[in-house]
Amino acid sequence: MAHESFEDAETARLMNEHFVNIKVDREERPDVDAVYMGATQAMTHQGGWPMTVFATPEGHPFYCGTYFPRPNFQRLLTEVHNVWTGDRESVLKQGAKVVEALNTHTTLPSGPLPGEETLLEATRNLRESFDAANGGFGGAPKFPPSMVLEFLLRSGEREMSGRTLEAMARGGMYDQLGGGFARYSVDARWVVPHFEKMLYDNALLLRVYTHWWKAGGGELARRVALETAGWLLRELRTPEGGFASALDADSEGVEGKFYVWTPAELREVLGEDDGRWAAGLFEVTPAGTFEHGASVLQLLRDPEDPERYADVRSRLLAAREHRVRPGRDDKVVASWNGLAIAALAETGVVFERPDLVTAATEAAELLADTHMADGRLLRTSRDGRAGANAGVLEDYANLAEGLISLYGVTGEARWLRLAGSLLDTVLDRFSDGAGGFYDTADDAERLFQRPQDPTDNATPSGQYAAAGALLSYGALTGSTRHREAAHAALGTVSVLAAGHARFAGWGLAVARAALSGPVEVAVVGPADDPRTAALHREALLADAPGLVVALGRGDTGDRGSGDPLVPRESAFPALLEGRGPVGEAPAAYVCRGFTCRMPVTTVEELRAELQG
Repeated sequence: MAHESFEDAETARLMNEHFVNIKVDREERPDVDAVYMGATQAMTHQGGWPMTVFATPEGHPFYCGTYFPRPNFQRLLTEVHNVWTGDRESVLKQGAKVVEALNTHTTLPSGPLPGEETLLEATRNLRESFDAANGGFGGAPKFPPSMVLEFLLRSGEREMSGRTLEAMARGGMYDQLGGGFARYSVDARWVVPHFEKMLYDNALLLRVYTHWWKAGGGELARRVALETAGWLLRELRTPEGGFASALDADSEGVEGKFYVWTPAELREVLGEDDGRWAAGLFEVTPAGTFEHGASVLQLLRDPEDPERYADVRSRLLAAREHRVRPGRDDKVVASWNGLAIAALAETGVVFERPDLVTAATEAAELLADTHMADGRLLRTSRDGRAGANAGVLEDYANLAEGLISLYGVTGEARWLRLAGSLLDTVLDRFSDGAGGFYDTADDAERLFQRPQDPTDNATPSGQYAAAGALLSYGALTGSTRHREAAHAALGTVSVLAAGHARFAGWGLAVARAALSGPVEVAVVGPADDPRTAALHREALLADAPGLVVALGRGDTGDRGSGDPLVPRESAFPALLEGRGPVGEAPAAYVCRGFTCRMPVTTVEELRAELQG
């Protein structure tokens, strides 16, 4: 529609002569997109983009649709103009009725904190739509079910999670040369993707593959996690230390051109022998799996000759660098960077890659320095300059989640303090008064409707993301207010679990963590003692739902002394309060609800405590 209509002179003339035209970037203003998508779905019983909405000067929608071919769109423009000039009163009444109907629409009812039976119901519901042959849920197109996979891993459900994670990693949706995942697969077998690569997908999937490795996913999980992390740093990292939003699907005006290969192209780069071998390995056929005889690379089996594979892959990647690259959207979105911070911090410590933790820290510093203004969060920045749009619920929640993870990895209390400030704003400004949260703050720009949607989309819903961050923060600080708010925000999960579990994956994952405690681990000891580092890493390697880790350097009961083992910030978080080394040995305390078992001083003892 952009090419057919918005670049067409006659269409532009009609639009500019008769209308005030507003093009909305839904990444910049998800709140605007949400309320008008709700109207579109209500009026047409379907949604999607491009979305076309005709509204009154007050912003009340009165006619909605999605894609219109150019001739139809031109006729529609003329007809709407004629109705507006000939019978404006009727149009205004129609818009007012639409707004009234949308605002009387009841929100999703809330129930109690989900129990074990609810989570079992959700697993049964997921199994009904599980594609046992190909992995994933439902048919084509298939999107990466990141939040659902997180729930299944936390629940110890290895069949559905492992089958899906392996299928996605071996198919064409995963970039077999450069790492990173495309937006979705157009088919049910993960062969042909929509080639756009989004930060949020790759951040969520990076974290899931790291968690899969912790749960026994093996070398495939490790390889995909590290390759995806490498792709994030190589392709999306901005000069300021943040992460850009996306790479386009197209290059030279052709979708997928940068990524696909023919047998002849493989032979040209690799020679006859290696070219034929690579074609067989990567499923590149004369007929092609994509368009015009080209194929998307797949890796359906591990290569029998790993050294040859590494050499071939390296040469193909180097040759691909000479192609025209897809464009990059350089917007830094707070919410999506929060997801990346959490993923990179955890992956870095699990696989002993301090460069990934450094990248997470630098992204957090950019968000703290650039996106915060008068204690409030701004959604986007570009080239180190913040945009004007206020942060929405998912920005506050996902950034808080990332900062809490970064605190657990680095022990730097400044990140936990900033997370607490963000979550206090969530509780004070976004609450709906009934346990849930609106997607916009109470002082945000007024739209015809205040958006609120507890269901997941491509990213965790703002409400469930807030629940997860609130739960972790409460577990570290002992805050009853935050823990109770987390439990209340999970009340809608019970309504969705039995019939719509795919749309509540992150809520289910957080509910699983809540039922598990979550597990709290305090590690205390001198920062320069390798035994402290060993206990800290062992704690972070635990496969425990919603695990939180606090790192301190001494007994926090002596907050006033000048002992170098007792830093000024050691009483924060409260999980460290009164917990110190055992004699001169660093120690770890495994707790639930601030009730701790006896401290342990060796990695082996800590591993046994965590497994128990």
